[in-house]
Amino acid sequence: MKPKKSCYYFFSVMAPLLFHWNTYAQQTTIISNTGKVKFSSEAAMESIEASSDQLKGAIDKSKNTFAFAVDIKSFKGFNSDLQREHFDENYIETDKYPTASFAGKFIEPVDFTTNGVYTVRAKGMFSIHGIQKERIIKGLITINNGNVAIEALFNVRLEDHDIKVPKIVYEKIAEEIKIGFNILFKK
Repeated sequence: MKPKKSCYYFFSVMAPLLFHWNTYAQQTTIISNTGKVKFSSEAAMESIEASSDQLKGAIDKSKNTFAFAVDIKSFKGFNSDLQREHFDENYIETDKYPTASFAGKFIEPVDFTTNGVYTVRAKGMFSIHGIQKERIIKGLITINNGNVAIEALFNVRLEDHDIKVPKIVYEKIAEEIKIGFNILFKK
């Protein structure tokens, strides 16, 4: 059985369009799997730090939008295995809420074609423990020959995301957690 002419017509018209769209998408969207995120809790009786090198991100340069996400179980560096267990089971509940994310838009326009270091603010939704909260985060974007590096430091109040701390360990966990991240998007 011979293929119909309409099939040939469809592919001859769509193939260049799909190729052009794919090229356009590659030029405007950049993706990274090489980010790091850390958090620290500085309380009266204890300091806790953990980090993950599995931060993933995407930027749509044409729209000045972005998204970042990390698997919470990828964090390492707790003071003990028991502390890690309490973090996963009692506070963050990682079985129910396995991911933390931030998605939004750069407030100031960013020229991704010009090398330099830019102070920017990003407005978006930060989500952890199943609770989304709108935030404005200040950060730095470094552009170098098409490579884009982003770093930021911000604080998160536990009560804003319904993370409960029992009174018995209240002096061991800060009410406000410091979060820092950096991520590199290669050309």
